[in-house]
Amino acid sequence: MTQEHSPLTEGVYYILLALYEPRHGYGIMQLVEEISNGRVHLGAGTIYGAIKTLLERGWIEALGGDGRKKEYLITEAGKTVVEYEILRLRELFDNGIRITRGAE
Repeated sequence: MTQEHSPLTEGVYYILLALYEPRHGYGIMQLVEEISNGRVHLGAGTIYGAIKTLLERGWIEALGGDGRKKEYLITEAGKTVVEYEILRLRELFDNGIRITRGAE
C-alpha cells in the first residue's frame, strides 16, 4: 500500500477537508471542531505537526500571508487522497451495515 493510499488519521482527514478553502492553523482548528460537532479537538501542536507533514507530502501548499497567519490550501494530490479515503470509509460503512443487518 502506497503512502497515498494508507488510511488517514481522523485528524489528518479533517485537516485536509478544512483546506478545501484557504485557512490558517487556528481557522483549521475552529472548522474541525465545528464540523465534528465538537467531538474532535486538534491542538496547535497537532495542527502544525500535521501541516509540516502534509506540506512535505505535497498534499497541501502554503499560500502567501501577512507573515503572522500563513494560510494553506489542499493540492490536487491532497484531493486525490481525500477521495480515496472517502471510498475506503464508504466500503467500511457499507460492509458493516451489510453484515450487521444480515445478522439481525
